[in-house]
Amino acid sequence: MTTDAMIIQQPRGVARQLVLLFHGLGASEEDLRPLGERLAAEYPEALVASLRAPHPASLGAGYQWFAVEGLDDARRVERVAAEMPLFVAAIRHWQRDTGLGPEATVLVGFSQGAIMVLEAATQAGDDVLAGRVVALAGRYARLPATNPGATTLFLVHGKADDVVHYGFTVEAARHLVALGADVVADVIPWLGHGIDVKVLDLVARRLRTHVPKRHWEAAMRQLESPPDGVTQ
Repeated sequence: MTTDAMIIQQPRGVARQLVLLFHGLGASEEDLRPLGERLAAEYPEALVASLRAPHPASLGAGYQWFAVEGLDDARRVERVAAEMPLFVAAIRHWQRDTGLGPEATVLVGFSQGAIMVLEAATQAGDDVLAGRVVALAGRYARLPATNPGATTLFLVHGKADDVVHYGFTVEAARHLVALGADVVADVIPWLGHGIDVKVLDLVARRLRTHVPKRHWEAAMRQLESPPDGVTQ
C-alpha cells in the first residue's frame, strides 16, 4: 500500500489527533483538500493528511482503492478484503509515526474511500483501529456481523446521489443500531454524489459535538454505582 499523501496540516507542536482522509474512485489526495482544511481549522492540534489510493484507476484518470471492472456484490467483498491488510497497515504506519493511538484517530472516506474505512473499522474487531470513522456517500461491502465496539460511526449520504444509493446508508444505520453500535446517520435531501460546504460544516459539527456512546454508558454506570462504603 502506498503511503503517498498530502499533509494538509502539520501542527507546530506534538500532534494530539490524527485525521486521515481517503478519496473516491478516479480521484486523488488533492480532491479532499477542502474537507481536510475544514477539519484542520476545527482541530489545530491535529495532523491532517489525505492519502492517495495505491492503484491507478482502470476507468479514466486518478486512482482507486480496488478494481471496479465486472464488479458485483461478491467481487466487491473479495476485492476489498484483498486490499484490507495493506490499507490497515498504512493507517497503523501513520499512528506509529505520530505516536497516536486509535482513540485519537479519525478516518474519513468518500465513496470508494468510505467503503474502505467502514470495512477497516469492521475487520479490526477487538483490535480497535480508530475512535471515529466518517463515511461520506459510501456503503459497506458487506454489513458487519458484530458491533464495531469502541468506534463511533458517522454516515452522511445525499438523497440525490445517483452513484451510490442513499438506501445503503439507511440500511447500514438500522443494522448498526440493532447491533448496539454507536452510529449517527444523516441523509441530505438535496445532495448528490459529492461534498459541499454544508456537508463540511455538518461533518465538523458532528465530530465536535457528538459524545461517544461508550462514554455516556461509562458515566451512567458510575452514577448507578454507590460510592465506596455505601450500601443500598
